[in-house]
Amino acid sequence: MRCPFCAHDDSQVKDSRSSEDGAAIRRRRQCEGCGARFTTFERVQLRDLTVVKKDGKRQPFDRRKLERSIELACRKRDIAPERIDRLISGIQRQLETQGDDVSVERIGEAVMAGLEGLDHVAYIRFASVYKDFSEPQDFTEIAESVEAAPIDPKPDRLL
Repeated sequence: MRCPFCAHDDSQVKDSRSSEDGAAIRRRRQCEGCGARFTTFERVQLRDLTVVKKDGKRQPFDRRKLERSIELACRKRDIAPERIDRLISGIQRQLETQGDDVSVERIGEAVMAGLEGLDHVAYIRFASVYKDFSEPQDFTEIAESVEAAPIDPKPDRLL
Protein backbone atom coordinates (compact mmCIF):
# COMPACT_ATOMS: atom_id res chain seq x y z
CA MET A 1 0.00 0.00 0.00
CA ARG A 2 1.45 3.35 -1.02
CA CYS A 3 2.03 5.88 1.76
CA PRO A 4 -0.27 8.93 1.46
CA PHE A 5 2.44 11.13 3.02
CA CYS A 6 5.66 10.28 1.14
CA ALA A 7 4.38 7.97 -1.67
CA HIS A 8 6.73 5.16 -0.58
CA ASP A 9 5.47 1.87 -2.07
CA ASP A 10 5.76 -0.32 1.03
CA SER A 11 3.91 -0.20 4.32
CA GLN A 12 3.57 -2.65 7.15
CA VAL A 13 0.25 -3.69 8.68
CA LYS A 14 0.39 -3.01 12.44
CA ASP A 15 -3.20 -3.92 13.35
CA SER A 16 -6.23 -5.43 11.60
CA ARG A 17 -9.75 -5.61 12.91
CA SER A 18 -13.23 -6.08 11.60
CA SER A 19 -15.46 -3.04 11.40
CA GLU A 20 -18.96 -2.13 10.23
CA ASP A 21 -20.46 -5.38 11.49
CA GLY A 22 -17.97 -7.43 9.50
CA ALA A 23 -18.55 -5.61 6.22
CA ALA A 24 -14.99 -4.23 6.15
CA ILE A 25 -11.55 -4.75 7.61
CA ARG A 26 -9.78 -1.78 9.15
CA ARG A 27 -6.01 -1.96 8.81
CA ARG A 28 -3.62 0.30 10.68
CA ARG A 29 -0.41 0.67 8.63
CA GLN A 30 3.03 2.19 9.05
CA CYS A 31 5.11 3.44 6.14
CA GLU A 32 8.52 1.78 5.89
CA GLY A 33 9.93 4.93 4.30
CA CYS A 34 8.89 7.82 6.56
CA GLY A 35 7.38 5.94 9.53
CA ALA A 36 3.99 7.71 9.26
CA ARG A 37 0.90 5.76 10.32
CA PHE A 38 -2.36 5.67 8.39
CA THR A 39 -5.56 3.62 8.21
CA THR A 40 -7.02 1.74 5.26
CA PHE A 41 -10.34 -0.07 4.87
CA GLU A 42 -10.88 -3.21 2.84
CA ARG A 43 -14.45 -3.94 1.69
CA VAL A 44 -15.96 -6.72 -0.36
CA GLN A 45 -17.07 -5.50 -3.75
CA LEU A 46 -19.45 -7.90 -5.45
CA ARG A 47 -19.23 -6.22 -8.84
CA ASP A 48 -18.35 -2.97 -10.55
CA LEU A 49 -21.47 -0.85 -10.69
CA THR A 50 -22.27 1.62 -13.43
CA VAL A 51 -24.63 4.48 -12.62
CA VAL A 52 -27.05 5.43 -15.38
CA LYS A 53 -27.90 9.13 -15.12
CA LYS A 54 -31.25 10.67 -16.09
CA ASP A 55 -29.79 11.87 -19.39
CA GLY A 56 -28.54 8.37 -20.20
CA LYS A 57 -24.88 9.05 -19.45
CA ARG A 58 -23.02 6.33 -17.62
CA GLN A 59 -20.33 6.60 -14.97
CA PRO A 60 -18.72 4.30 -12.41
CA PHE A 61 -20.43 4.07 -9.02
CA ASP A 62 -18.62 6.20 -6.44
CA ARG A 63 -19.24 5.23 -2.81
CA ARG A 64 -17.86 8.59 -1.68
CA LYS A 65 -20.70 10.43 -3.45
CA LEU A 66 -23.23 8.27 -1.62
CA GLU A 67 -21.41 8.92 1.68
CA ARG A 68 -21.35 12.69 1.11
CA SER A 69 -25.05 12.94 0.30
CA ILE A 70 -26.11 10.86 3.31
CA GLU A 71 -23.70 12.64 5.66
CA LEU A 72 -25.02 16.00 4.45
CA ALA A 73 -28.60 14.94 5.17
CA CYS A 74 -27.54 13.69 8.62
CA ARG A 75 -25.38 16.70 9.50
CA LYS A 76 -25.91 18.02 13.04
CA ARG A 77 -28.25 15.14 13.87
CA ASP A 78 -27.60 12.85 16.83
CA ILE A 79 -26.90 9.75 14.75
CA ALA A 80 -23.99 7.44 15.54
CA PRO A 81 -21.44 7.37 12.69
CA GLU A 82 -21.56 3.55 12.81
CA ARG A 83 -25.28 3.60 11.97
CA ILE A 84 -24.65 5.90 9.01
CA ASP A 85 -21.80 3.70 7.78
CA ARG A 86 -23.98 0.58 8.14
CA LEU A 87 -26.69 2.29 6.10
CA ILE A 88 -24.22 3.23 3.35
CA SER A 89 -22.74 -0.28 3.24
CA GLY A 90 -26.22 -1.81 3.17
CA ILE A 91 -27.30 0.37 0.26
CA GLN A 92 -24.14 -0.46 -1.66
CA ARG A 93 -24.57 -4.22 -1.07
CA GLN A 94 -28.20 -3.98 -2.11
CA LEU A 95 -27.28 -2.22 -5.36
CA GLU A 96 -24.47 -4.70 -6.11
CA THR A 97 -26.85 -7.65 -5.87
CA GLN A 98 -29.25 -6.10 -8.40
CA GLY A 99 -26.97 -6.03 -11.43
CA ASP A 100 -24.14 -4.09 -13.04
CA ASP A 101 -26.21 -1.05 -14.06
CA VAL A 102 -28.11 1.01 -11.52
CA SER A 103 -30.18 4.12 -12.17
CA VAL A 104 -29.82 7.29 -10.10
CA GLU A 105 -33.52 6.88 -9.29
CA ARG A 106 -32.87 3.46 -7.76
CA ILE A 107 -30.03 4.86 -5.65
CA GLY A 108 -32.20 7.77 -4.50
CA GLU A 109 -35.07 5.49 -3.54
CA ALA A 110 -32.74 3.20 -1.58
CA VAL A 111 -31.34 6.20 0.32
CA MET A 112 -34.85 7.50 1.00
CA ALA A 113 -35.93 4.12 2.36
CA GLY A 114 -32.88 3.88 4.60
CA LEU A 115 -33.11 7.43 5.94
CA GLU A 116 -36.82 7.14 6.63
CA GLY A 117 -36.10 4.44 9.19
CA LEU A 118 -33.01 6.18 10.53
CA ASP A 119 -33.99 9.81 11.13
CA HIS A 120 -37.04 11.77 9.97
CA VAL A 121 -35.23 15.11 9.67
CA ALA A 122 -32.43 13.56 7.58
CA TYR A 123 -35.10 11.89 5.44
CA ILE A 124 -36.87 15.21 4.81
CA ARG A 125 -33.57 16.97 4.06
CA PHE A 126 -32.60 14.34 1.50
CA ALA A 127 -36.11 14.26 0.02
CA SER A 128 -36.12 18.04 -0.44
CA VAL A 129 -33.09 17.79 -2.73
CA TYR A 130 -33.86 14.42 -4.35
CA LYS A 131 -37.48 15.32 -5.15
CA ASP A 132 -36.57 18.95 -5.94
CA PHE A 133 -39.01 20.66 -3.56
CA SER A 134 -40.10 24.04 -4.86
CA GLU A 135 -42.96 25.01 -2.54
CA PRO A 136 -43.36 25.05 1.26
CA GLN A 137 -46.32 22.70 0.78
CA ASP A 138 -43.90 20.00 -0.43
CA PHE A 139 -42.24 20.03 3.00
CA THR A 140 -45.61 19.92 4.77
CA GLU A 141 -46.77 16.90 2.79
CA ILE A 142 -43.66 14.84 3.43
CA ALA A 143 -43.51 15.90 7.11
CA GLU A 144 -47.09 14.71 7.59
CA SER A 145 -46.29 11.40 5.91
CA VAL A 146 -43.40 10.62 8.28
CA GLU A 147 -44.87 12.12 11.43
CA ALA A 148 -46.52 8.88 12.52
CA ALA A 149 -43.83 6.56 11.13
CA PRO A 150 -41.61 4.97 13.78
CA ILE A 151 -37.82 5.22 13.73
CA ASP A 152 -36.18 1.82 13.27
CA PRO A 153 -33.54 1.29 15.99
CA LYS A 154 -31.69 -1.05 13.58
CA PRO A 155 -31.67 0.65 10.14
CA ASP A 156 -30.11 -2.36 8.42
CA ARG A 157 -33.47 -3.13 6.85
CA LEU A 158 -33.69 -1.60 3.38
CA LEU A 159 -36.03 -1.93 0.41
